[in-house]
Amino acid sequence: MAAVDIKKGLAGVVVDYTAVSKVNPDTNSLLYRGYPVQELAAKCSFEEVAYLLWNGELPNEAQLAEFTARERAGRALDPVVKQVIDALPTTAHPMDVCRTAASVLGARHELAEDSSPEANMKKAIDLWAAMPAVVAYDQRRRHGQEPVEPREELDYSANFLWMTFGEDPVDEVVEAFNVSMILYAEHSFNASTFTARVVTSTLSDLHSAVTAAIGALKGPLHGGANEAVMHTFDEIGIRSEESLEEAASRAKTWMEDALAQKKKVMGFGHRVYKHGDSRVPTMKAALDKMIAHYGRPELLGLYNGLEQAMDEAKAIKPNLDYPAGPTYHLMGFDTQTFTPLFVASRITGWTAHIMEQVASNSLIRPLSEYNGPEERHVP
Repeated sequence: MAAVDIKKGLAGVVVDYTAVSKVNPDTNSLLYRGYPVQELAAKCSFEEVAYLLWNGELPNEAQLAEFTARERAGRALDPVVKQVIDALPTTAHPMDVCRTAASVLGARHELAEDSSPEANMKKAIDLWAAMPAVVAYDQRRRHGQEPVEPREELDYSANFLWMTFGEDPVDEVVEAFNVSMILYAEHSFNASTFTARVVTSTLSDLHSAVTAAIGALKGPLHGGANEAVMHTFDEIGIRSEESLEEAASRAKTWMEDALAQKKKVMGFGHRVYKHGDSRVPTMKAALDKMIAHYGRPELLGLYNGLEQAMDEAKAIKPNLDYPAGPTYHLMGFDTQTFTPLFVASRITGWTAHIMEQVASNSLIRPLSEYNGPEERHVP
């Protein structure tokens, strides 16, 4: 029998076209519909980027006004969804809550069985608008707090922070959060997006595809890495009285020991980027601003020490999860909530791909090479 070239993990396999995003190898830039993501993060709101991902172009003033009005109208926490969340134990991971909420929202949607382009666009906007209330309430209930009603005068990022913490968000924090939402919004055929496209290819519905994508994102080799970064920081020990240099020294020692023991350290390396994740400089700049805003230089010390030790030992660069984790920590989000924040952002990219898959569908059904026992018979 001729040897079969197995592409484990589908590494290097091109399975379809997409017009949603790409990494430009010449500039090492992630492009959303052709726009470098660092430019979008510097100049646009998350609402504008969501519109771009779904429609292919940035909105004009009138289009943006109509679009934001639709999002703001869908922000309230559905009472039935709240009941379902309350029925889940607080020991359940917040990603389980997101997955369950997405499924319930789909089952209750007025267009549940309609997968027309118009219906899918409405369902995408509705789900995107509803998820911050889910994420915010789940964090609050774990602290014995009641849900906070949305405020229509706030933009997406500011309202998300308001519903989570019940305090008027500071402009610098809103800006950093907005940047993170934009950077997490889309990344071509990653594991969760491909999961969504596989489910969609069967002609299943949008909410089923997103629910499956959430399940894929939960894994620490994908979205869960931002949580793992903070677990690393916690293992090293966050000491608020410590100087930047002292924290960096301890972190460097920790990393050297971890690598010597062949531990896998999350937040470093990326399957697509060979010269460093193009999103990291933008997110690191946002982290620097949060460290200055909150007066927490010891976190920068830990960050620098780990990064330097990994670079010296393995020449492996950080990925987006590495600066995003401590940024969310400084804002006050629980570590378990970091990946649900990723969900709230990536809903835009997932649904853009879902709609693209529907528009030019082919059932995704790869082959496998059998390596079990040869044919045999029951005695």
